[in-house]
Amino acid sequence: MIGVSKLLCGAENFGDKLRYVSGASNQRNGVSSGHGPVVVWNCTKTCNLKCIHCYANSDSKKYEGELTTKEAITLIDDFDEFKVPVILFSGGEPILRDDLFELIEHAGKHNIRSTISTNGTLIDKEIARRIKQVGVGYVGISLDGIGERHDEFRRTKGSFNKALSGIENCKKVDQKVGVRFTINDHNYDQIEDIFDLIKEEKINRVCFYHLVYSGRGSEMIKEDISHVQARAAMDLIMKKTVELGDKVEILTVDNHADTVYLYLKALEEYPNLADNILKLMKMNGGNRSGIAIANVDYQGNVHADQFTSQHTFGNVKERTFKDIWTDTTNPIMKGLKDRKDLLKGRCSKCKWLSVCNGNFRTRAESVTGDFWASDPACYLTNKEIGVSNEIGLV
Repeated sequence: MIGVSKLLCGAENFGDKLRYVSGASNQRNGVSSGHGPVVVWNCTKTCNLKCIHCYANSDSKKYEGELTTKEAITLIDDFDEFKVPVILFSGGEPILRDDLFELIEHAGKHNIRSTISTNGTLIDKEIARRIKQVGVGYVGISLDGIGERHDEFRRTKGSFNKALSGIENCKKVDQKVGVRFTINDHNYDQIEDIFDLIKEEKINRVCFYHLVYSGRGSEMIKEDISHVQARAAMDLIMKKTVELGDKVEILTVDNHADTVYLYLKALEEYPNLADNILKLMKMNGGNRSGIAIANVDYQGNVHADQFTSQHTFGNVKERTFKDIWTDTTNPIMKGLKDRKDLLKGRCSKCKWLSVCNGNFRTRAESVTGDFWASDPACYLTNKEIGVSNEIGLV
């Protein structure tokens, strides 16, 4: 995640304490010295919707092999042993897991912050009250368009209004809640509408995700936005962030070209901020899948992040999470922890490699078949990254 509000407005939010920490870019197994990674836990694969971009390929059926409550409690104990700072409960739809609140309460006993990534449609007044009661730090609700546009994306009529209702129910109990918006060709023209919505609804956090070609999202490569559109989207996000100031937290996710582009634009438009932005960029170190971001799926398989399920490093039913995460016998895991010499094409020669770290590997593999090829979603020009026009993706 890139804290646009942090970089442009000096905002201070919880996640910034994990992203912009001295020495974070030198870590190999966690967010900072003495801590493990943030874990995205797909605690169930079952979902009440069937979104066209779902990286988990979720559906409304029950999937076999889901971790039992006992196994899940043991896993949380393992997280505590490794000093995991945050668990992001995701899915599928995590609210469909019967023991979700029991698991969140158990995480709280270990002082592990819990957040929920949800489609929001099931958050009625009682569920919102329970979310607040068990101490959830943040609820991220996916809105991928306004009105019917969102419903089409979710393949469920009425899901937009239900998601908005979920947001309102969270706000009524003073539960921190925000919007998750995955940018793609279907909704690119509604980014400004999302900003209008958050002002109208008084929503104080928005994460703009770049599309990752994983799960059903792997069928949407041709429906991703162009490089020109990506730059325009970032221009708009930056403009709106400055207008909103530090009262609304704005982030972009899954494309570290954003942070370089933001810095280059700051040199022109906000030169007084540029030096500090560069300092924070270097502190963060770019993409840290396999280092500071981890994924455990519903069956207990461990992956570098939630979009990289094609590479599995072990299962928590057989070994502790810490043992799996620190084991570098798997060449992909070993490579992710120190990847710079393995990267190819534009990434290998990019002068911003130390602040991007090769961007997103799953996109590269989806398009080229090579995990270490350049990320095709990098929209920076060859001139901006200091490479020859002859250098290609692979």
